[in-house]
Formats: sequence, C-alpha cells, structure tokens
Amino acid sequence: MVILNKGSKLYSILFNLCPKCHEGRFWKTNNPFKNILLKNSESSISCETCLIKYELEIGFWYGAMYISYAIGVALMLFLWGVLSFFFPLMDVLLLISLVVIGILIFSPINYHISRLIWINIFIKYQPKD
Repeated sequence: MVILNKGSKLYSILFNLCPKCHEGRFWKTNNPFKNILLKNSESSISCETCLIKYELEIGFWYGAMYISYAIGVALMLFLWGVLSFFFPLMDVLLLISLVVIGILIFSPINYHISRLIWINIFIKYQPKD
C-alpha cells in the first residue's frame, strides 16, 4: 500500500508541489485545462519557498516528451482495451476516432504530469532543517 506522505515523489507529482521542498507549487494552478485555455501553460520559473530553479539546464524539458509519450501510449492502449471489451462489435474507424478523442481530451493532464514526473526524477526531497 502506497502512503502519500511528504517526502515521497508521488506526493510531489499528485499534489503539484516543488520536488525539493514539497511546499511551493510547481504549476501556477492545479487545473491543467484552465492553464491551456488561458494559454498559461508554463510552470513557475522557480519555487517561491526554496527558490530552486526548475529548468536545471537548457533543453531540460525535452526529456519530459519521453514520459508524455509513454503516458499517451498507455492511455491509448487502455482506452482501446476498454472500448473493445465493452463494445466488441464497434467499427474500427469509430474505435480509432474515440481513442484519438480520448487522447486529445487528456493531453493537458498528460503534459502537466509528464513534466512533474520528469523533474522528480532529478531533484530529491530535502526537508528544511
């Protein structure tokens, strides 16, 4: 059983928190759809609590594309499996269309989660002393 307590990477990812201090927000708002609609999809430049810069080096976020790709493929396979199980006689073109629509609907969430996962790979939690 996974316990979500301060100090775990899952805690930082799920609650949109700075990976180093787990107090400041990584994204300016917790709602990824609101960020996309407001065209404010950039994360904060640094944490307001511990002042760590989120972009560790130039091009740092390119690696998050691999995480995003893996999440997208997993979501696509999940949607395909669920739709095929519950609607076995569905036309293939309709099935593909529904999977593509599902991927597009979840793309803002995928974008936010993939960046949080990527930065949590490289930054370790350091409690305040």
